[in-house]
Amino acid sequence: MLKKIKISSFKSIFAQEISLGMMNVFIGANGSGKSNILEAIGVLSAAGGRVDDEALQRRGIRLGTPKLYKSAFEERIPSHIFFEAQTDVAKYSVSLDSPPINPQPTWRYKTEQLVFNHEEIFSRVLRNIKNQEQGLAALKLVELDENSEVACLLNLLRNFAVYTPNTPVLRGIIPDQHTKEPVGLSGGRLAEAIKELQNLVDKSEFIEDAFEDILSLIDWAGSFDTTYSVSTILSSSVARPRKVIRFTDRFMQGKNNYLTAYDASEGALYILFCAVLALLPSSPKCLAIDNLDQTLNPRLILNLTRLLCKWITESNDRRQIFVTVHNPAVLDGLSLQDVRIRLFTVDRNNRGHTEVSRVVITKELLELSKEKGWPLSRLWVMGHLGGVPNV
Repeated sequence: MLKKIKISSFKSIFAQEISLGMMNVFIGANGSGKSNILEAIGVLSAAGGRVDDEALQRRGIRLGTPKLYKSAFEERIPSHIFFEAQTDVAKYSVSLDSPPINPQPTWRYKTEQLVFNHEEIFSRVLRNIKNQEQGLAALKLVELDENSEVACLLNLLRNFAVYTPNTPVLRGIIPDQHTKEPVGLSGGRLAEAIKELQNLVDKSEFIEDAFEDILSLIDWAGSFDTTYSVSTILSSSVARPRKVIRFTDRFMQGKNNYLTAYDASEGALYILFCAVLALLPSSPKCLAIDNLDQTLNPRLILNLTRLLCKWITESNDRRQIFVTVHNPAVLDGLSLQDVRIRLFTVDRNNRGHTEVSRVVITKELLELSKEKGWPLSRLWVMGHLGGVPNV
């Protein structure tokens, strides 16, 4: 698991160091820099090899012109963007440059370092063009024991991706532009992922209980599965993949109680999307979901957040998730007394720098909550936690 990340001179992030848990929630105003944090990890993820548009797209990073990646504040900015990720015993860091003048398709390395137990495995400073576009970490990974702490760090980063679900893709109407196991970055392959999860029900009591949890969130559904045969419940004029998700509506009767992903509520599809990412063994061990709360009503996102925390912290698959949110109801689904679950507020200071602050439940906050009768969401709205839009 990543324990700490450092980011400097990347987009709105001038310099930040963030200590992490298993479930990491970032809340703040639009434009405060929440997505930039996820994308910084994504760039570092690509940095083991070549950092170019293709590598960034595969990880769900928004593409821009080179000058948009680099901070452009009035303060003196280092000439390169810096990223670092740490576990308990290993550390990987790089300085990268995507020059705004005569930009190249591949970012250039300035420095690269891999450390284990405070001893360098390799370290380099590039002062010429030779090998400036190729990282050494991917080459070093081939030589390492796959179970070593250093290999675990590099694999965590290599498989990281930012998922941003898209309703038409979830419905199967349009294809996912970025396929990835177990489900595409925008929700493609959702039906296949659901089938994979169903196949584990008889093998895992944990997954069996999770299925019941999922159905408790989709209150109108009696069941869900996948099928190839949809001619009687979906118009032939609708574009669709070969395998589709099928729901039964528990309030309907007879043969008229079936719905496909095309007709079902988009909230149900978002729940399934989040569930397969949190539960399937084939999901990345470190991943992000941007705008977790989109399309979901406050009570539903509260309960989904509670279940995500449960699935992440109780599963035998040690998985780490980063999510961005705007809906304060998410906060009431977090058990912040558990150090594995962490909430961060994200603000822009008076110089425009993104600042990230971890919310710790102090005695003063507990007393204020008790005195006012306010849940965590209300404390955030009233400005006691930070990260509130200045409107």
